[in-house]
Amino acid sequence: MSNDRPAGDDLTAFAKRAGRLAGWAARTGREFTRKLPGVDIAEQVIKQGERQLLSELRRRLDEVDDPYHAALAAASAMNRPDANGSRPVEATITLVHTRARLEPLRAAMAELLNHSIGFGRERAREYLYAIILRQLTPDEARILSALSDGSPFPAVDVAERTNLGGAGRFVLRNASTVGKAAGVTLPDQVPGYLTRLIGLGLVELGEEVLSLETQYEILLTDETVLEAEKSVKRAKFVKRTVHISRLGAHFWQACDPSAG
Repeated sequence: MSNDRPAGDDLTAFAKRAGRLAGWAARTGREFTRKLPGVDIAEQVIKQGERQLLSELRRRLDEVDDPYHAALAAASAMNRPDANGSRPVEATITLVHTRARLEPLRAAMAELLNHSIGFGRERAREYLYAIILRQLTPDEARILSALSDGSPFPAVDVAERTNLGGAGRFVLRNASTVGKAAGVTLPDQVPGYLTRLIGLGLVELGEEVLSLETQYEILLTDETVLEAEKSVKRAKFVKRTVHISRLGAHFWQACDPSAG
């Protein structure tokens, strides 16, 4: 694993450049620009630039120090014979001294411990954000964008109603209207998306908001919610709200492609 890259790794700069390029294209307006001389060539250049920026951003993300990947790469390198046909006997990691046949999981932990010594606050924060970013799906990014202004959206869990009127077995969690508001490609996966975003600490659940009653009524007609309701004899709906977390807000501020 190389430690020679600049601390900033230029990740934020590439994201901002991609965002500015996309924003410029949107503001220009396709119907107008198509009438301009040489617009076909210009559009090709823009698309090529977009592809290059996205490819570079993807490469940068792929290069984020994945300790397990680094450990596997190191093990592979150690097992390759050198020019003389001999194989190295042992490898040394800065903090933890290990043998060549050390399991990749242990070597990966050693890599993380090494990083904990050399990282400052900004580098550690960038590392965290980059790791989170690599785990997001496009639909989840859309949801986070929709939540980024801090507005709450209705969420509902569907449970089997007990004889005492309480919530028994849950058959659906975290259904929400935020998916449609965000324009996700797979609306039926919104409960899973939100569960993952909550697990990453980017999104939080809150109490029911009475002013969103109309949106709750719309949510209860959602196909995913209706299917869950049909799967139990008597359904109980647990109404809540979903909103961006403090970590999510800071993460979005750092990664927002339209900023800067």
